[in-house]
Amino acid sequence: MSTTTKRAPGPKRAGGSRRPSGPAADEPRPGRDHRLEVLRQMLLIRRFEERCVELYSAAEIRGFVHLYIGEEAVAVGVGQALREEDAVVSTYREHGHALARGVPSDAVMAEMFGKVTGCSRGRGGSMHLFDAERRFYGGNAIVAGGLPLAAGLALADRMRGTERVTCCFFGDGAYAEGEFHETANLAALWQLPLLLVCENNLYAMGTSLAREHAQTNLAMRAASYGMPAWTVDGMDVTAVEAVARRAADSVRSGGGPHFLEARTYRFRAHSMYDPDRYRSKDEIARWKARDPLVELEQRMRAEGILDNPATERLEEDVTSEIDAAVRSAGAAPYEPVADLLRFVTSTTGSTR
Repeated sequence: MSTTTKRAPGPKRAGGSRRPSGPAADEPRPGRDHRLEVLRQMLLIRRFEERCVELYSAAEIRGFVHLYIGEEAVAVGVGQALREEDAVVSTYREHGHALARGVPSDAVMAEMFGKVTGCSRGRGGSMHLFDAERRFYGGNAIVAGGLPLAAGLALADRMRGTERVTCCFFGDGAYAEGEFHETANLAALWQLPLLLVCENNLYAMGTSLAREHAQTNLAMRAASYGMPAWTVDGMDVTAVEAVARRAADSVRSGGGPHFLEARTYRFRAHSMYDPDRYRSKDEIARWKARDPLVELEQRMRAEGILDNPATERLEEDVTSEIDAAVRSAGAAPYEPVADLLRFVTSTTGSTR
């Protein structure tokens, strides 16, 4: 069993029970309004991504697009554990992270269209969403590129003495990069307020986890750096939220960096260009049977807090929001050519 130098309350650490950890038995169940909001956020991400597929097929969206369909429970669950003053650093599969963070859907959609009203003024597109006001620092196209940036943000907060958490999302492919190990080592060495969330969807592009890692228990390996490292069922938003809250609270109170391995699955190919020939249809079907949206809806129906009229209202509300975002993005202008060098070169002369 892996051990850590600091013990924090929470689920079993890596090497414990094979069942991913969930909420403790004595933990209060979230209220109806909260769970409806969680469901709405997950539904918004799913429908937003599905609309992006349609728009990409119609050539309204160009460039690379990496869909988050199937992984919504991770972004939304972790997002519930964060505060407005916290920071989020993401990957190139970040539409879900941005929407869960509160970046307006019209600003995200406009960025997909490359329009100036986008959250990155149309300069970033799908892989480079950014919103400084909401402390959402990318969208990074380089695999593992966000990890050292997150460490820098966390170090700045520690030096200022602020009780903030920097949350960094990354995939199992990034785990194999040197940036992860360098960041994990420094974060533990300097006790940075950093929450590392590995979205383990079993594939680094087209390479399966078992072909890339000799030890596939990523949480156990992360614990070797001397930080609490937990595994959670990434298809269960309630479990993700409970574990993320415990981790974030511990980080915020000076417990140093924490690592969460969310075991999840992307239902779509790596990107819109990917023929997806490296995994079987049976495997995809098995994971789709655990659709996080469907599981949450079924649980809420069984508990009597969701019925058909409420579901229809949610669908209509989300569809209306996305329709408005598409109309707004389509009508928005592109950035003027005259602004091509704006934010790239200084307009002032040399001081020497």
